[in-house]
Amino acid sequence: MRTLTIISHTEHYQRKDGRVVGLGATVMEINHLLDIFDTIYHVAMLHKGVAPDNCLEYVSKRIVFVPIPPVGGKTWIDKGAMLWRMPRILNRVRKTLKQTDYFQFRAPTGIGVFIVPYLIFLHKGKGWFKYAGNWSAKQSPLAYRFQNFLLKRQRRLVTMNGRWPEQPKHCISFENPCLTADEVIEGEILINQKYFEPGHINFCFVGRLEPQKGLDILLEALSGLSESDKTKIQVVHIVGGGSQLEAYKRRAQNLTINIRFHGVLSRTAVHDIYKTSHVLILPSHSEGFPKVVAEALNYGCLPMVSNIPAIGDYVIAGESGFLFDRLEPDYVSKQIRQLLAVNQISFSKMIKSGHNVSRVFTYNQYNRNLFKYILN
Repeated sequence: MRTLTIISHTEHYQRKDGRVVGLGATVMEINHLLDIFDTIYHVAMLHKGVAPDNCLEYVSKRIVFVPIPPVGGKTWIDKGAMLWRMPRILNRVRKTLKQTDYFQFRAPTGIGVFIVPYLIFLHKGKGWFKYAGNWSAKQSPLAYRFQNFLLKRQRRLVTMNGRWPEQPKHCISFENPCLTADEVIEGEILINQKYFEPGHINFCFVGRLEPQKGLDILLEALSGLSESDKTKIQVVHIVGGGSQLEAYKRRAQNLTINIRFHGVLSRTAVHDIYKTSHVLILPSHSEGFPKVVAEALNYGCLPMVSNIPAIGDYVIAGESGFLFDRLEPDYVSKQIRQLLAVNQISFSKMIKSGHNVSRVFTYNQYNRNLFKYILN
């Protein structure tokens, strides 16, 4: 009997029929953890309102959702609310940990400010920290830097994507899973049928619609292309939500490029966009290793992404994608022009190289890594 407590900030919602659903990427990962854990408790936030389209239901009653109130935010009122609710959240975490053999804390997140110290100094059980952010970020929020500081100096394992400068020995590189074995096979078939033809080249952007994720830079870069280059692009898919969605739509109207805003989509719908797209473009300012990059690689969608250590370990410039060394609109425009000049032979070679990289991001491989490093 092997049991696990997961603690995260993952958004959950209750539908009218009483079913609880959570953000799809995390729920998919936890569903596959049932292959190696008998029971999983997930301590996470229950929000009010209608569940977004990218939410999924857990596949088994062996996964028990333990709700905590949603906390976090940028205002002083938000921060005060988190302090007010901290005892209640810690008490629920403590009680749940008593029921399981292992814990996994998913960092960095706002509640990590008090839960990470609790786990390090007061909890004696087995477990590990899963760090999904940019390990070397200098401009990240103070709360994230505090968690990073503590995790570097404690003894339990920390798993992360990519290899980072000055990575402590207890911090191990560990690919974040996002693909099933069947999806890898499907991707292998698809990339042999994908053609790169001027006038029919499709781009996609997948992420939060905000300056930090690079959508401003992308729109400016597209605006800076010549009319001849613009005619080579059939459509640019923008997938994601955010408070600035309508403002971005208005900006996009001034471009002589077909830009489609899809909002938040289900996992299946996002994969369908990768299948018909040739390029995933993310000129973001700060990332760990986004799952969307591995998913795009699997379906023959070349990544054009920021050159940070975690991404550079998987995306090789000129071989399996393009890397932005600078996040300036003129520079990004130049990289797009180079991409548009690629011929079919080179494109096919690059997407096949990228697909080989995507194989390490399967749920089966992730579970094998857990056995090797944590559950042995």
